[in-house]
Amino acid sequence: MKNFKFIKTLLVCLIATIAFTTSNFYNESVTAQTAQQATVTTTVAQENVVNPLSLVSKPSEYLNKTITMNAKFDKFSTLGLDYKSAFKSSEEYISFLIKREDTIYDIPLSELKLFLKRTEAEKFIELKTDDEISITGTVFSDALGDAWVDVSSLVVTKKAPNKDGVK
Repeated sequence: MKNFKFIKTLLVCLIATIAFTTSNFYNESVTAQTAQQATVTTTVAQENVVNPLSLVSKPSEYLNKTITMNAKFDKFSTLGLDYKSAFKSSEEYISFLIKREDTIYDIPLSELKLFLKRTEAEKFIELKTDDEISITGTVFSDALGDAWVDVSSLVVTKKAPNKDGVK
């Protein structure tokens, strides 16, 4: 009878050890997979981030690609709307300009045509000059040697201070 209790205790200990080892192996495996997935996602996101000046200097390299840019908002505009070679209807879209970052002067980057659906643009009626934004979109044309971007996402990352210094 003592041998039976000993074997029973030994089996319980053995099962507990196997369960603990399997659990640790599974957790380490899941953690490693999650870390790898996070690395891949971060790498892909960083590869899509484009400097606006690089985009306007070589728009054909980005044609039909989805890109993300960080910039300072300048103003809403009608620039490029209803142009037949890269058509975006002024009834459905509004364009907007961002600021050039390669000069100390206050100049818009007019070589970059950014189009946002009017229904989406209505959400950003409060945007003002120098608000920092993140833009995601697809370069759909390089007509006139310019980059034409259909904006799918616009996010305000930092509000510009008012002239009196208040945000």
